[in-house]
Formats: sequence, structure tokens, C-alpha cells
Amino acid sequence: MKRFARILFYLRSQKRNIALYLLFNLLSILFSLVSLAMLAPFLQMLFGKEKFLQTAPVLSFSAESVLNYLKYYIGQLIVLHGEVYALGAICLIIILSVFFKNLFTYLSFRVLAPMRNYVMTKLRSDLYSKILELPIGFFTEQRKGDIISRMSNDANEVEWSVMSTLEGLIRDPLNILIILVSLVYLSPALSLFLLVLLPLTGFIIGRVSRSLKKQSTASQETLGTLMSILDETLGGLRVIKAFNAEKLLRGKFFTTNHTLNHIRNRMNFRRDLASPLSEFLGVLVLSCILWFGGKLVLGKEVGLTPESFITYIVFFTQIINPSKSLSTAFYNAQRGSAAIQRIEEILQAPVTVTDPADAASISEFRECIEFRNVSFSYDDKVILKNINLKIEKGKTIALVGSSGAGKSTLADLVPRFHDVSEGELLIDGVNIRNYSLQSVRALMGIVTQEPILFNDSIANNIALGVSNATSEQIRHAALVANALHFIEQKEDGFDSNIGDRGSKLSGGERQRLTIARAVLKNPPILILDEATSSLDTESERLVQDAINNMMQNRTSLVIAHRLSTIRHADEIIVLQKGEIVERGNHETLLALNGIYRKLVDMQEVK
Repeated sequence: MKRFARILFYLRSQKRNIALYLLFNLLSILFSLVSLAMLAPFLQMLFGKEKFLQTAPVLSFSAESVLNYLKYYIGQLIVLHGEVYALGAICLIIILSVFFKNLFTYLSFRVLAPMRNYVMTKLRSDLYSKILELPIGFFTEQRKGDIISRMSNDANEVEWSVMSTLEGLIRDPLNILIILVSLVYLSPALSLFLLVLLPLTGFIIGRVSRSLKKQSTASQETLGTLMSILDETLGGLRVIKAFNAEKLLRGKFFTTNHTLNHIRNRMNFRRDLASPLSEFLGVLVLSCILWFGGKLVLGKEVGLTPESFITYIVFFTQIINPSKSLSTAFYNAQRGSAAIQRIEEILQAPVTVTDPADAASISEFRECIEFRNVSFSYDDKVILKNINLKIEKGKTIALVGSSGAGKSTLADLVPRFHDVSEGELLIDGVNIRNYSLQSVRALMGIVTQEPILFNDSIANNIALGVSNATSEQIRHAALVANALHFIEQKEDGFDSNIGDRGSKLSGGERQRLTIARAVLKNPPILILDEATSSLDTESERLVQDAINNMMQNRTSLVIAHRLSTIRHADEIIVLQKGEIVERGNHETLLALNGIYRKLVDMQEVK
């Protein structure tokens, strides 16, 4: 049950519905027992095969007493009103019993459906919320396609394999239990024989289903890999075609797809075995009861009459279908438990960047950002070492260095995408960890190397995170970002949809929208991560002009490969292997004739 702890936790708020579901199922089962099969002895009496009871029997807690009383009642109907009237009464009892059985079955479904949908809605919401809470470092170790697979395919597997069988996991055991109680009531001696055989059949079914969870885990992981290949293909289609790599990617996808096909076939073979196996074992047990019970009736032992034996057999046949359904539900639950486990890996992943219990709120940036003996490691790999840096208000600090030097990681520490491993990062003299994440990030605007846009209108992309932005403010932000001209040329202007990841725009247009977004937020601190490195000359100039407009009267931390864009920075920090090796303004660093000078010479900056 530990595997289903989260589902049971969600169901805690559904106690009323669970109680109603149990009640409706109980009533449905009780009415189903009143059937043609149960009334067979009375039909036998109706057609003259058995003598009527002349005196009312004394009711007692025994099957024979109840049956005799009902026989007496039917007999009185025949005597007083005739055989046709009695037959009509029996038919009416059957019709009413079947009507109420199906009515309560329907009501149980009406109660179950909202419960099932509530659990799945809550599960997906919690999973998405956790994805938003997890630190960025978590996703560097995960395939995006695999996370999407857990959110979609694994969640669907839980819905269809666990929640859709919840009905069977509750109703069928209840059904079997009531019938077993009735069987014990009819013949304790025969039921003792039955209670030995049923656990044996359950053990056999359990042995067969044992490997189903392992196969299901392998299936979900392979499906996640398949989604990752698809995601990479869609994102890199231009490169795949340019390098004639279609055959390579096709082979990779087909191999994974065939592996998934093989695993799922094996899973289905085992799952499909559940129903026929349980039916065969049920008939096997039935045959044993027929033989053993027949001996008791023929030998006139333990007082078992032929009518009671027939009723016993009919009751037992009502166990076979619930047993088949229960075994199928058990197999499906085994499959679903693997999906739950994969979802739990995300839901239980530690959130390493959190707010303290008494987090303060910072509403204004007054003095400086300070790195004091800061080091940062990830998975035992040192990325930054002993960084001491002060970024004063209104100043522009540039970070340069070769790829992998730690520039982006250092910038990511400021909005607390990661927390420092050693040392302190302070804003206005207070450790950044003492502030709430939301208030810290509200002070900052970030423009990344790759423009991050959403499949929405231009206006909504600019106003991202600013809920009360007016049309005039959005327009002004676009003007500052040199984006107003191309926006107005669009047919729908600011209401134009930009497509998936801004695919309907050019690279320069996408970058200018991200700058407009930062301008609208109007933050006192700007972080620019190589914002012009992937642009052509004309786009770079437009974007750089927009950046210069945006940087006025703001504190800026700039990462740049094109050194021409940061010549006028107040201080340039040169990083190498996670350490500061040179620092100063452009002229000072050129005079040092060191690493910075070599970088400038390589780019032929004059």
C-alpha cells in the first residue's frame, strides 16, 4: 500500500463519497443475490416438484430456516391466489431486484467518477507545481522528454491502470466477501474446504504478476527516452536535414520504439493471462466443491439438502466474475505502481533553493551586491572558487572568459537559481538567503542568450509576470527595445501570435521582445547573458542599442563573448576555470597584456 500512499492521501478529503460508494456497492450486491438462480428452488415448488409447507416455520439464524420461510410464503401465494399469481410475484421480485441492483451500480459510478477525476487533477497539479519549484540544477540531469513523459504518459498510466481499477479494487473484494459470508451461512463444512482453495489460487495469480511492475518501469523509462528523441528531433530538424542525419535519427528512434514494443508485448501477455487464469482456477475450485459437496449430499452428511447445495453452487458461481475482475485490477495496479514510482521521484525530489521560515522581503536595491569568498560546486565538481566581487548600484560589471569558465553560473547565483556552496552572497549587506525568493527576483530583469518566448501574443510575452501592465506601458517598452517598428508592421500588431518559441519571428525580433519584457518590468538590476552573441550584424546593432537604452540608470551584470559590447563597462572580470584571474576596465586590462588582451586580439577588436 506504500506505493499508493499519495492516492490514499488525496482520497482523505473524499470520505463522504467513499462511504456512499461503499454503501451503493453493498446494496447493489445484496440485490444481485435476489436472482433467478436464487429463486430456482421456489420455481421447482411452483411447478409441483415439491410439497407446500402447511405451517409457518420458526425463523432462526440458519440458511435452511430462511429458505423454508420463503417456501411457505410462496406456497401460501399459490394456495390463496393461484399459480399464475405466484409466478407473477416471482417475476416482479426478479425485475425489482435487477432494477435496484443496476440503479445502485449506476449511483456508485456517479460517486466514483468525480473522486477519480479529483485525484488525477490533484496529481497533475502537484507535479506541475513541483516542476516549477525545483531548482534549475535538477533539470540539467534530466531529459526534457522524460519529464514530459512522466507528466503525460505516466500520469495517464496511473489514471487508467490504478484509478480506473479503483472500482474493482473496492467493489470486487466487497462482493466476494459478502458471497463468502453467505456461503459460510449456507454450509460451514463446505466453506471450510473453499477457504483452503481460494488462498491457493490467489498465491498462483500473485506469482504470475510479480514481474509486471518491473516490466512496466522499463516500459515507462523507454517511452521517456522515445519522447526525448522526438523532442530533440523537433528542436534540431534544421541541423538533422543539413547534415543528412535522418537515417541516424530514424535508426535511433526505431530501435527504441521496437524495444518498447517488445516490453509492452510481454506486459500484455502477462496482463491478459489474468482473466482466463482466474476463470480456470475458479472453475477448478467449483469442480472440487461439486465433488466434495455432492458426496455430502449423496451421503446425507452434515445436513446439507439438495436445495441448499444447488443454492450454494449458484452463489459460488457469483464469485467467478468478481474474481476475474479483481485479478485484472490487481495486474493493472501492478503496472500503475511503476508509473506512480516514477512520478514520486519528481514529487519527492529535494528543493534545495527555498525560503527560510522567517524570510524578509526586499523591496528596493540601495547599495551593492557582494560576493564574499563564494565557491560553488555541483555533484562534487568545483565550478566557482573563492569569488570576491562587489557590484555597486548603477555600475556595469562585465564577465568574460572562455566557455566553461563559470560566467553563467556566477550570474545564476544572483537570482538564486543556485545557492552558493561556500561563502556569502549579499544584497545591501544582508545574506541573500535571508530574503524571500520572490522579492529577490522581483528586483531583477534577465535577458538570456537564447530568447525564451511562449506560444502567445506579442503583448502577453512582453507583459509576462506583470499582471497590471497597460497597453501604453507595453507599447513604451517595445519602443525602448527597438521592437515597436516591426510589431506595428504585423497584421494584428501586439495581438499577433508569435508561434512555438517565437518561431514566426526572426532572431533579432525575438531578442528585442525579451528586452522589452525586461524593460516593462523596470528592475533596478539587469543580468544580460550574451544577449547578442547569436545575432547577425544588423540585428546585433538594433539589439545592442536597445540594451544600451535599457541599461541607463540601472545596475548591470553582463556576460559577453563579443568584447566590443562591454568596452565601456565600469569593471571587467576575467574568469578562468572558475576563478577571477584579471579585473579592471578595458584600458587597464589591455595594458596588463594578459588573458583579456589575448581575447581582444583574437576578436581583432580595434
